[in-house]
Order: sequence, then structure tokens, then C-alpha cells
Amino acid sequence: MKILMLTPYVPYPPASGGQIRTLNLLKYLSKNNEITLIALYKDDKTKKYKEFLKPYCKNIYLCKRPEKPWQFKTIWRAIFSSDPFLIARNFSEEAKKIVSTIVKEEQFDVIHAETFYIMPHIQDTDTPIFLVEQTIEYKVYQHFVNSLPFFIRFLFMFDIVKLKRWESFYWRKALLVGTVSEADKKEIQRLEPNITPVIIPNCAGDEMFVPRLEKKDFTKPVILFIGNFDWLQNTEAVTILSTEVAPLINKLLPAARIIVAGQNAKLKLKINLSPNIEIINLSQDDSATVLRLYKTSTLFIAPIFGPGGTRLKILAAMASGLPVISSKTGVEGLNLSDNTHVLIANTPQEFAKQTIRILKDEKLYEHIRKNAYDLAKKEYSWEYIAKKLEIVYQQIKKT
Repeated sequence: MKILMLTPYVPYPPASGGQIRTLNLLKYLSKNNEITLIALYKDDKTKKYKEFLKPYCKNIYLCKRPEKPWQFKTIWRAIFSSDPFLIARNFSEEAKKIVSTIVKEEQFDVIHAETFYIMPHIQDTDTPIFLVEQTIEYKVYQHFVNSLPFFIRFLFMFDIVKLKRWESFYWRKALLVGTVSEADKKEIQRLEPNITPVIIPNCAGDEMFVPRLEKKDFTKPVILFIGNFDWLQNTEAVTILSTEVAPLINKLLPAARIIVAGQNAKLKLKINLSPNIEIINLSQDDSATVLRLYKTSTLFIAPIFGPGGTRLKILAAMASGLPVISSKTGVEGLNLSDNTHVLIANTPQEFAKQTIRILKDEKLYEHIRKNAYDLAKKEYSWEYIAKKLEIVYQQIKKT
């Protein structure tokens, strides 16, 4: 099939959840399909990554979007047009022109749009559009606004209204909508009862799967959290971990060490460090350190309470043979059962209790991580999901 794929980012390096997702889909879809990629970029240095995508795409068009969010033109458009800030921030006239031109010149079987805010670049066309929502954006933005001081929240409320309106509009415009989780599917159906999304979940990258589950050292356990700290949900998680969970753990397990790693970690995290907590700042393309941290740690902990798709960090931990302790929100959308694939905790006290519990019970430790690892190999591999996506494309083509 001939696929035109649009993304609001260059899917290399595999640094963010969206980049990891698109790169792996390109890798497997390209085996049986011809792909033209249109991707937005904000920094000219990003264009060098085009070379890494050429093995998977027939044609690649990289299009400039505003480099910085708070530019006058972007703010003006967000305030004085019907567009929410997210669309204004991610709009490229260049991309709009290229899409219009190549859709007229070539016959594509499907247009695959990753995120609703890439949709304004697609003009009226007879080519069927498959829109994948990696998260329900208005809910994420609402969570962000709720974190702001009360007296300035009202400044953002109108933008949330616009965001919700346009998100729903583009769901209706697409022939078919995809989500990454059952929870997101239900939210779309709640807002738009006539839409029945399909689920195309996130997965663990091939490089994250260890060949076998090695024995771990419990005398000096390493507890890991990895995230991109441009996301509020991750900075919130680390605040809870460092101020409320870590002191409870270290009181009972003084030898335990907590590592917090991610992009912009030292810039974004405003926490008081103790001797038991280490912050590691990761560059965008430092995949070697990410692999090392997952494979040398003892346990993954995720006190996440904000909305947002499914967590690739959880899937990476499962593939790496790390047992996961997470909030219910953190594993929402994943087919995980408490005490079978994961340990659920919803308060700082529960996180500490579950941490002590699993690190002092080797039988439970092995039970949780083996079940999670097996499930990741069975249901959360990109090769499996790409085949599922190809079936969706074929169904769209016949419509």
C-alpha cells in the first residue's frame, strides 16, 4: 500500500514517546508498504536525522514550524483566531503546501495522521484519513492549567474550550480514529458517540527486550524513574517520589538508591536531593544510557497521576525485566493486572509499602517481572502492532 504519514515531530532520535512510536511503525510498515513521510521540525539541527529515516521511506519532507512557542505570530493566532495554542504552535505553511501538492500528484491508499493537531495541514481530499490520537490533548492541557495558580487559570480556559472543540472536529473529519488505550477510546466515544475508534497501542522497542531475565542484587537495590521532564506528569511524579515516597523507603531500606533520569531533568526538576537520590540528565540521542539504566536497575517506580496516553516507560521496564510499581493512572490503558504483571499503589505510603514488599520477597519479584516480560513479548511488540495496523489500512482502503 501507498501510505502518506504526517507527524508533528521528526521521528528520530527515539527520545520521546511519539518519536519511539513512529520510528518503530516506520521500521515494520516499510517492509510491505511504500511510505511518504511529512514531519515538522522546529530546530534546523534536527534535519540531520533525515538520513536515519531514509531506509524506511520512499520520500521524506521535513517542514519548519515555529521554533519557539512564545513567538508573536503564534500568540496572535492563538488569541485572535479560532485555533487553540496547540494548533498555532504546530502549524507549518510549508507542510500545508506540500501535502496539497503531493496528494494531487500521487494516489495514496491512506493518509495516516499522528495527532489531531497535524490535521490542519490536510485539505479536502478523497484519500481516506486515519487519525491516531496518542493522548486526549484537551485532558492533558486541562491538567496543566489546573496546576497553575488559581488567579491565572482563567487566562487559559478559553483555549481549553477551543482545543476540545477542534479535537472533536478532526475526529469527525477522519474516516477512522485510532487510540493507544481503551480509556482514550471510551473518552472519544463519550464526546462523539458516532465514532468507534480502533486501538493501536504503544509498545516496547526491540532494543529494550533483554534475551533472558538475569538475577538481580537485592543488597543494594536501584529504583528507577525515567521521563521527559517537559511533561508536567513526569515532574509531578518525581516531586512525589523525592519528597514523600523516598524518605519512607530509605527509612526501612537505607541501602536503596533512587535514580531519576530524563531530558531536561536538572533544568526542570526543583527538588531537594538527598544522598540516596541521583539525577541524571539525558541528551536527546543518549539511548545507550537509557538502555544501561533499564538493564542495571532493580525496580521501576511510577507515581504518575496526570492523564496522557500509555506510558512507554512502563513498557520499556517490562521488556527490560524490571518489575513495575505504578499508580492506577500510570498503567491506564495497558492490559496489566495488579499482583500479576504490576504492583499498584495510589498513595506515597502504598508506594513505599509495595517497594519494601517486592524487594524483600524474591518469589514475588520473579513472579511479577516474568509475567510482565512475557506479556510485553506477546502483546506489546511493534512487529505485532504494525501487522494490526496494516489490517486497519486494508479495511480503510475497501471503504
